[in-house]
Amino acid sequence: MGEGVKKTLFIKNAVILTATSLLLRFIGIIFKVWLAALIGSEAIGLHQLIFSVYLLVSTFASSGIVTAVTRLCAEELALGSKKGTLKILRRSVELSLIIAVISAVAVYCGADFTAEKLLGDPRAAAALKILPFSLPFMGICSCIKGYFIARRRVTPNSAVQIAEQVIRIVVTAVLVKKFIGRGIAACCAAVTAGDIISEISGCVILCLIYSADKRRLNALLGRQNPPYKTVAKILHISVPITLGKYLNTLLRTAENILVPKNLSKFRLSASHALSQFGMIKGMALPVLFFPSAVLSAVSTLLIPEISEALAKKQNSVVKTAACNILKLTAVIAFIFSAVFMVAGEKIGVLIYKERDVGFLIKALSPIVPFMYLDSICDGILKGLDQQVFTFRTAISDSVIRIILIIIVLPKFGMAGFIGIMYFSNFLTCALNVGRLLKVSGAGLKVLREMILPLISAFAVTLLANFLIKPMSGISSPLYIIMLCAISLPGYIVILFLTGTLRREDILNVIR
Repeated sequence: MGEGVKKTLFIKNAVILTATSLLLRFIGIIFKVWLAALIGSEAIGLHQLIFSVYLLVSTFASSGIVTAVTRLCAEELALGSKKGTLKILRRSVELSLIIAVISAVAVYCGADFTAEKLLGDPRAAAALKILPFSLPFMGICSCIKGYFIARRRVTPNSAVQIAEQVIRIVVTAVLVKKFIGRGIAACCAAVTAGDIISEISGCVILCLIYSADKRRLNALLGRQNPPYKTVAKILHISVPITLGKYLNTLLRTAENILVPKNLSKFRLSASHALSQFGMIKGMALPVLFFPSAVLSAVSTLLIPEISEALAKKQNSVVKTAACNILKLTAVIAFIFSAVFMVAGEKIGVLIYKERDVGFLIKALSPIVPFMYLDSICDGILKGLDQQVFTFRTAISDSVIRIILIIIVLPKFGMAGFIGIMYFSNFLTCALNVGRLLKVSGAGLKVLREMILPLISAFAVTLLANFLIKPMSGISSPLYIIMLCAISLPGYIVILFLTGTLRREDILNVIR
């Protein structure tokens, strides 16, 4: 595949993934608003606890496998090996299914114990017994998604994600309305059932698409012998990522259990503490992550590109890509951080009709750059075979967070939890960015590429707010639209005028 074709394909895939991510996040937020209004923030908080367990058990079935399949299949496809590509995918599916079935049995048998003793809420038991049925399908789906990313074909993954979201919303809406009169436990079980049915449906659709795509591999005319030690290669990549993700998710699950418990020690009732937890994890954070769709898309697509560049010993490509992606991430993150800071309260009231959620969005807005940079660096580092480092970083961060939650929350409540999030996100961001710069050999000009864009973002947003504020009777939606319409173009102009952003930078990002 020629370089020009690859660039065009990369941009096309990035656009597809970004558009899909934005659409899904937008629909997800709208659905979460509807769901929160229907079942209440306490039920949302309980569902977040159940979802933590869901993430924990799904880790073995999917996490790490996607990266392993993507990297190894990308290498085999570069060598023109059909047999090698299919063997890697087949072994990955087998491993995922074995682990998924074991996890499913463990979760189902331990549902009552987990709900009562670990989550501290017996109402979660029904949902936990439904939850494990999706795990085998999730494992298969993850492997095939990794295959399509390696093939530089993201349309199937995007189509399935959209189909899953539509099915999830329809099924959940029907089930919640049917069981809403039976209490919070029944509502959470209905929401979980909607998630599971959508996972199963998505897996079936993706398998059908894969069956049609597999015939295209007949055009590969390169190496005919499949690679040796396939399972060992898969485990080399997936085990550190999976183990790291599992331990990290386990610790985050413990964290999610401890947060409401320790908040309740700070002059709060158990239901109020669970409600605040639901606001921050289930409402505020999805809004803050919403604009990062383009970064998530680029991070996903860079894994096969970086793996191929490393295989071909193209170190300059890796260095340039790392440098430009970091600059792009920082530039995007700063302006959205400023917008959330200035308009956070209005956004919270507009979306959720909750002033407390708006306050949380505003309070957490300064950590947006750290969250975005950490997310993009984590993806690139895994493409650079640095999964062991990201594993150590994630585990250390989670252990520190749990210790601080136990010590700080009973004394300072939600203010203490926000402070912990500041510290945690800054720490992981600093470690991952530092590691990426070291491994890739990239460099950043702190004043021009970090400090100046940060100052520019907040200056132009505050100026826009100053210009709009005197307008009497302006509605919240119009205010937010006008703020963005003034801030974003003004910010871009300032970046070009100060030399922070140049035409060459845009072209480098595309390359």
